[in-house]
Amino acid sequence: MNIYFCGSIRGGRQDAALYHDMIAFLKQYGDVLTEHVGDPKLTEQGGDGTAESIWLRDTAWLRQSNIVIAECSTPSLGVGYELAFAEAIGKPVHVFYGKNDGRLSAMLAGDPHFGIHLYQTPDELFAALKCVMEEA
Repeated sequence: MNIYFCGSIRGGRQDAALYHDMIAFLKQYGDVLTEHVGDPKLTEQGGDGTAESIWLRDTAWLRQSNIVIAECSTPSLGVGYELAFAEAIGKPVHVFYGKNDGRLSAMLAGDPHFGIHLYQTPDELFAALKCVMEEA
């Protein structure tokens, strides 16, 4: 299974450790195409490449993916774009969001295509993630 993981890069890296742990968990179920999102060395500047090359790479990975998993506690324009792109090409999308981190965008919360998974603790997050991946 090819898994596309979304998490904030330029929108802020405060959840990078959580992304790393989620990606490690997801690797039990398949290949995480965007493993770099969980790299603690990745800064808000992003990785190497031009904006166009990153767009080409990431949209190709989205097309190759079987499922899209997003952690959206830190708002990110790029993640929002990835989720809309994934929906447009018919990929299943699951959004995970920490209840204590503010409000989730209504554009995500109100979209019936997205599975929205609210959590308060890491245990709740990983239990929900396990359920999603076992049903995929």
